[in-house]
Amino acid sequence: MATAKTLSKRPVATKSTARRKAKKGKKHNSSPLLHVVWIVLAVVAMILLFFVGKLLVDKAFNINAKYGEIVYPEGDVRGIDISHYQEDVDWDRLRNAELGGVPIRFIFIKATEGVNLIDENYNHNFYHARGNGFLRGAYHFFSPGSDPVKQAKHYCRIVQLDPDDIAPILDVETRGELTEAQLRNNVIRWMDYVEQHYGATPILYTSYTFRRDYLNTPEFDRYPFWIAHYYVEHLRYKGPWTFWQHSDRGHVDGIKGEVDVNVFNGSYEDLLELRIGERE
Repeated sequence: MATAKTLSKRPVATKSTARRKAKKGKKHNSSPLLHVVWIVLAVVAMILLFFVGKLLVDKAFNINAKYGEIVYPEGDVRGIDISHYQEDVDWDRLRNAELGGVPIRFIFIKATEGVNLIDENYNHNFYHARGNGFLRGAYHFFSPGSDPVKQAKHYCRIVQLDPDDIAPILDVETRGELTEAQLRNNVIRWMDYVEQHYGATPILYTSYTFRRDYLNTPEFDRYPFWIAHYYVEHLRYKGPWTFWQHSDRGHVDGIKGEVDVNVFNGSYEDLLELRIGERE
């Protein structure tokens, strides 16, 4: 039996002791919440690191594509497009030139612009492209301020396509003072006239952003699309495309300075299907 003296030495629970115990209990109970917070912060940090890393990789790719060696996309059917800006082409050297280790298979040549302009090197380039074994095509640079039918007639008058030539091409890069609806209508009028004249569906050339902003309506889906989209590893355009002009910094034997380089989305046999063929 405990004596009175012994009982008096037992610790007495005070208010401050109770508060300390309550605080310890609260701290212990909150630890699962802290774990959740740390997990969320870790996940957010990983996501941020992923996107920052991707941004740095893309930036490095863009810098390299712009100032370093060209990174060629997948596909071994490659070609170039030329105009008077390439000056005098050495066709003897170009005949055996390569792009990314594969032969040049096709050449697109600027022919006309507006209602009366003819590229000063068109006839020479168009003749030698065929003579040196390339599949050739001719393009018209669209002038939004000029009547589209007059432009189409000008192109048809100058460009004499053979059955083995690639279908006619329209290069659309500016809207001028036209509304979006007017631009679309004028482009279709050019396409309709030229298609009737040659009996072949024309090819539409424009940039990724111009197509997205102005020519991305259903009536343009029937035309083979030649897209200009530089310094990117993969096309951002989600629709079907036929040619991709992926860089304006190409270098090939036979041409001084830089030249646009392209890849065809398919096999060489597929490319042959884009020839205009015999007209009825």
